[in-house]
Amino acid sequence: MGKKSLIINPGSTSTKIGVFEDETLLFDETLRHTTEEIAQFASIVDQKDFRKSIITNFLKEKDFDIKSLDFVVGRGGMLKPIPGGTYETSDALIEDLKVGVSGQHASNLGGILAREIGDEAGVPSYIVDPVVVDELMPISRYSGVPELPRKSIFHALNQKAVAKRYAREAGKAYKDLNLIVVHMGGGVSVGPHKNGKVIDIFNALDGDGAFSPERAGAVPVGDLVKMCFSGKYTEAEVYKKLVGDGGFNAYCGTNDLRDVEKMVQDGDTHAAEVRDAFIMQVSKNIGAMAAVLEGKVDQIVVTGGIAYDKYVVAELKKRCEWIAPFTVYPGEDELLALAQGGLAVMNGTEEAMKY
Repeated sequence: MGKKSLIINPGSTSTKIGVFEDETLLFDETLRHTTEEIAQFASIVDQKDFRKSIITNFLKEKDFDIKSLDFVVGRGGMLKPIPGGTYETSDALIEDLKVGVSGQHASNLGGILAREIGDEAGVPSYIVDPVVVDELMPISRYSGVPELPRKSIFHALNQKAVAKRYAREAGKAYKDLNLIVVHMGGGVSVGPHKNGKVIDIFNALDGDGAFSPERAGAVPVGDLVKMCFSGKYTEAEVYKKLVGDGGFNAYCGTNDLRDVEKMVQDGDTHAAEVRDAFIMQVSKNIGAMAAVLEGKVDQIVVTGGIAYDKYVVAELKKRCEWIAPFTVYPGEDELLALAQGGLAVMNGTEEAMKY
């Protein structure tokens, strides 16, 4: 008999849930919340009971008894920087999610909801590889300005999941491989995985690295300073240019690469240049991380929604396949990744981390 799990992944206007038996999805659902419903709550944590009732009501409609669960996993939120792994939802972890020790985000509700539902079902609850996973080498933190250390914020859940998937399929241990993992979605992150740790990273939220569909990535610093003090923009407006309205949004008016490809097919040379500039920037990130790994790279693993784009992947290979062979896992399956993290602890192949 397999182990049953409930997986909870809260987003800003939805809560994705899935029920698994081992790694087999029994059913899933995206429970959507209107802007008006969310707006009635003063803070993220205030949404907890609202979202919990929607989850439990849906499970009742599916005639699913939570007492049949073996464990519950929630998406990890904005905790303090921690190494990758599966973490027990301890009192300290839950408190930091409630406070938002590193920021307020809907994903903070993942661990909180998992803990409450897990406690009611009488089963353990976990979070897995939150975005604040930090395994950087000390020398990776230096930026050139002491007050501005480089930070580890990236697509840790999907990066770790596909790295481990590649290791399994290659018949090797994740900790014995040197990998460069490239996640290309609304944000882009390129990470060097050495002996099971992501030892450097381009901050995928508001830091450095390639621009993405929604984010500016690294920009000319001196010009950014001048923009900030030009008097034309508020702090919020400048930040929005970098996170949300940057990248493809700024150049092409869309955050969907499929729209950009359509523009290219219709003869838009500007859109073609933007797409190719994106590819070159990601390629430069891959090259930089190859240097971090001292040129010893076993495989380059490409994932995320943009990995479905055959042109982008082919051009990345053309620029970077001399470094190492490519493996492509298009898209991302966060529910499965969360389930696998909890299952590894339940099956005893990994030990639960203490927060």
